[in-house]
Amino acid sequence: MERIQKLIAQSGLCSRRKAESLIEEGRVKVNGEVVMTLGTKASYKDTISVDDKPLVIEEKEYYVFYKPEGTVSTVDDEKNRKTVIDFIDTSARIFPVGRLDYDTSGLLILTNDGDFTQRMIHPRNRIEKEYEVTVKGFLRKPTSKKVERGIRLDGEKTAPARIHRVEYNKEKETSKFNLVVTEGKYRHIRRLFEHFDHEVIKLKRIRFGIVTLDGLSKGDVRNLKPHELKQLHVIAMKNAQKNAQRNRRK
Repeated sequence: MERIQKLIAQSGLCSRRKAESLIEEGRVKVNGEVVMTLGTKASYKDTISVDDKPLVIEEKEYYVFYKPEGTVSTVDDEKNRKTVIDFIDTSARIFPVGRLDYDTSGLLILTNDGDFTQRMIHPRNRIEKEYEVTVKGFLRKPTSKKVERGIRLDGEKTAPARIHRVEYNKEKETSKFNLVVTEGKYRHIRRLFEHFDHEVIKLKRIRFGIVTLDGLSKGDVRNLKPHELKQLHVIAMKNAQKNAQRNRRK
């Protein structure tokens, strides 16, 4: 017996958080009865349906995708723009693990595993994402130090970050550098540097945890390797434990 939201997430329909919302909205039934209480348990022997559609169990699939600019990180788009799903040949109901902006390129993981997705994007698990960033103007050390320590942005303090491999283009008056962050809020990096009057003119994610773009060109897809999947789970678990220990010491 498992919690219904976990079973829904394991089916690949959506993340566990989204499944909880579906339950609270009265859109989930177990054996024909609407269930609206979080924590209610069932098994795959029960008939579970969402919006009156039976839950279908899929084999778990995991992909690494080199997203080009001008692609939407959603399953479908109301403006009929090309989505990341259009690049992957599968009948499984996959979805992106987090998002990259329309104008941002780089590494994106897609899967039909809702539990894995939640583990990868939860703030307490602090999965590192590394980006190549190009901004207008010259990024100076005092600004880098402030970004690395964290600043107040929209009323919240940003998590610590790392900046390295800084290069200046004097002719174009731009700075290029690598940025490592552990959070993924909406347009986070662009807003972070706009705070210091550095407009981001190019942004590419080159790493997610231990997964990189090595061997991929824009638009390419490959399967996430079993050892990569295992290491991502281990990283998330260890970081969650460290976070819990820090909170206990406070």
